[in-house]
Amino acid sequence: MDTTLNDPPPGSAWGDPHLGTLLDGRYRVEERIAVGGMATVYRGTDTRLDRVLALKVMHPSLAGDSGFSDRFIREAKAVARLSHPNVVNVFDQGADGSAVFLAMEYVPGWTLRDLLRDRGALSARAALDVLEPVLAALGAAHRAGLVHRDVKPENVLITDGGLVKVADFGLVRLLSGADTAITDATTPGVIMGTVSYLAPEQIQPSAATDQRVDVYAAGIMLYELLTGSKPYSGDNPMQVIYRHLHEDVPPPSLAVPGLAPELDAIVAAATARDPQHRPWDAVELLAALQRVRRVLTPAQLDAEPPASSRQAPQFSPAEATSVLAAPAVERTSVFTGPPPELITRPRPYHEPPRPPRTPRRQRNPRSRRGLIWGSVLAVVALLVAGISYLLSGAVYATVPSVLGQSQAQAVSILDGAGLRGSFSQAFSETVPPGQVISSDPGVGRRARKSDPVKVTVSKGPQRIAVPDVTGKPLDQAQQQLTAAQLTPGTTTQQYSPSVPQGSVISTDPAAGQQLPVNAPIALVVSKGAAPVAVPDTTGLAVSDAQSKLSGAGFKVALATDQTYSDTVPAGSVAAQDVTGTATPGSTVTLTLSKGPQPAPVPSVTGMSQSDATDALTAAGFKVKSSGLNFFGLSSVSGQTPAPGTMLPKGSTVTINF
Repeated sequence: MDTTLNDPPPGSAWGDPHLGTLLDGRYRVEERIAVGGMATVYRGTDTRLDRVLALKVMHPSLAGDSGFSDRFIREAKAVARLSHPNVVNVFDQGADGSAVFLAMEYVPGWTLRDLLRDRGALSARAALDVLEPVLAALGAAHRAGLVHRDVKPENVLITDGGLVKVADFGLVRLLSGADTAITDATTPGVIMGTVSYLAPEQIQPSAATDQRVDVYAAGIMLYELLTGSKPYSGDNPMQVIYRHLHEDVPPPSLAVPGLAPELDAIVAAATARDPQHRPWDAVELLAALQRVRRVLTPAQLDAEPPASSRQAPQFSPAEATSVLAAPAVERTSVFTGPPPELITRPRPYHEPPRPPRTPRRQRNPRSRRGLIWGSVLAVVALLVAGISYLLSGAVYATVPSVLGQSQAQAVSILDGAGLRGSFSQAFSETVPPGQVISSDPGVGRRARKSDPVKVTVSKGPQRIAVPDVTGKPLDQAQQQLTAAQLTPGTTTQQYSPSVPQGSVISTDPAAGQQLPVNAPIALVVSKGAAPVAVPDTTGLAVSDAQSKLSGAGFKVALATDQTYSDTVPAGSVAAQDVTGTATPGSTVTLTLSKGPQPAPVPSVTGMSQSDATDALTAAGFKVKSSGLNFFGLSSVSGQTPAPGTMLPKGSTVTINF
């Protein structure tokens, strides 16, 4: 029983507030496509790049929940790590008010659910053609350390050109640590996902889950593709959950007689209730699926599903695994089933009662002739279709998946499909060296047998040695890092006595370390030497001042002009232009003293001794008396030097009586 919401009619407004709006000033919301449990998907346009895309907007009731918002944003970050032709790309993630959204690749076409509704059960070949690219996408996710956790037909998109893409990583989880196990952190008692495709360990709150939950869901999907219906049904979700926990998935040949036992075996292995009995990840299941395809005859692959049912052999998980692991060269067209002592307890499935026969009516000759002509035309149409198919098969072949295979294995697989490969190499952060990254045309696409399939083989992760940019000016260092396919990162400044100001002292990571392309490199740039105290040389002789400044690491220069100083003797340092602290190596300029500034000697002749002394002292001179001045009544009769003479202040003027 599927608990996801039904899709609304395309373009139906339903009072939707987002239709016609512009998200983040860039993405125009044009048409509603579908509504899910966490978000609504719209068709929109990136007005900046003029590109049609899909906009996935979280429901407002969940946007305020940090847990759901984090899970929503985790989808964007998780899918951004994947680069695979069978994964729907995520271009951007943002928020506009209360609207939290993802901007994703728009995939015109239909979902796998639409295909199942339209056609019902598929032939084995068609089912494998659909499931192989799904497993290729999941395999890329698993090898990148991601688990989808919500694999179902609604999340498998098929383009108009037949390309299969996996979407909706909304419940994605990162694999944690060396044991690659993850534990759900959802609310106790709440099951995230669609119950029809949940693995038993997803339902049990205390059970650890890993990438094998996707393998289980893929096995359920394979059952549904082969039979046209889900293996479990019930009146409510709890009944379906109970059957997941306590019943094995029935063989698909029980519902569709004539299916090969190998298909029963692969469904049994993928849907084993104990995850230890399932393939380790989607890559391993894909390899097993390809082995099964190679042992099936064209008649088994192309047989249309009949409407009746019969009893089918059943496989234990160990027996199913042994069937899947059989070498492809040892093709077994008939499987007799396991020995009686290994057969598991028969399951309570019974053949449905056949409808009662309607009494045959007497036909008239005219209707009989019409029936004959109709049969003839039908036979002719079948012959034409068969010849067209055979001719098409002579020219075209379906591209098998070679994801994760070595070049030699890829050559063998393509040769088995009647195709040849043209191999090239590329760097990959997720695919080990020597294994296939992708093919062009992609998995499941039809290719001309005369044209080579372009296969890209991994060279492993590209690593670049950090260049040595120490001692270089900042702009030159940044240019050199960019040229080396690295990204100049944050810049900090630091004093250095040896590296010139504005040049690089060091990088983090250091020079020579091997890093991925575009890895950020932090730069430490010199501010020059740290400032130190400048000695005060005022009043010192020139030689002493020069010696003191040089010893502190400064250069010394003498000013061309000198200055008068009442306190510093002529020829000594009257002033310096740098005080406090300065960078070692900088220049300190000294100004020398010319001594006190000269001033004119005032005339004091005829003054009393006291008045003359006051006048000369006020002019900056010292006073000396000569002669006799009885009782201070005599006046100054003369002075030396004469009035008007220019003397340095502080000089002595002699007054005579």
